[in-house]
Amino acid sequence: MENYLEINKNSWNAKVEPHLKSDFYFVDEFLNGRSSLNSIELELLGDIQGKSILHLQCHFGQDSISLSRMGAKVTGIDLSDKAIEAGRDLAKRCETDTEFICSDVYHLPEVLDQKFDIVYTSYGTIGWLPDLEKWAGVISHFLKPGGQFIMAEFHPVVWMFDDDFTKVAYNYFNEKPIVETYEGTYADQSAPIVQEYVMWNHSLAEVLDNLIKKDIELKIFQEFDWSPYPCFRHVEEFEKGKWRIPQFGNKIPLVYAFTGNKK
Repeated sequence: MENYLEINKNSWNAKVEPHLKSDFYFVDEFLNGRSSLNSIELELLGDIQGKSILHLQCHFGQDSISLSRMGAKVTGIDLSDKAIEAGRDLAKRCETDTEFICSDVYHLPEVLDQKFDIVYTSYGTIGWLPDLEKWAGVISHFLKPGGQFIMAEFHPVVWMFDDDFTKVAYNYFNEKPIVETYEGTYADQSAPIVQEYVMWNHSLAEVLDNLIKKDIELKIFQEFDWSPYPCFRHVEEFEKGKWRIPQFGNKIPLVYAFTGNKK
């Protein structure tokens, strides 16, 4: 899929406007001070006052700005130029000094010359990347010695199922690109957009093994039987801010999270 970046950039550009208007992203509340960060990642982040953070695949930067509000010096990157434009506007309106760079992950070392205390990424990011060895290399490149990589992501078990969670439709392992067309968006199923996209499934072993090979030592690993987002079909909120797929209950993991340190 030589043109996957172009396809996915167009897809994410199309999402920006409906996402900004959606309840999913609660922009008005965010402008009034609400954080976009969840308990899962907040527990792993701890005190970030004064730390430098590189936020990979930041969309329009709500997490980046939330990290800035916690006292960190944050740089968010995303391949969508429309998302980066929206992120800069949000940061200005929130009066934070959050920086934003338009770049895909793999080419970032060509446009950013800096080392960071923390590299952070979360929820629905690595599925857009075909090569996790290269991804792990970028993370290692930007971390200071002893720096921390923090990641929260949807569990690969979730991506095995069809959209209605009635059958196993996809390989757990990174077998080949998944090329599909989707109507609407996870933040607004009724949004009047039709998008082609290209994704890849990545097993836990693929994620962790590539990081280990790039000198990132795993420190904490967690799995969760709930999602902090209602971004899948037919989910139910069983506690405030926690969603599950009803027919699975607490029987499958929906999210994993971990920290690792650069040697």
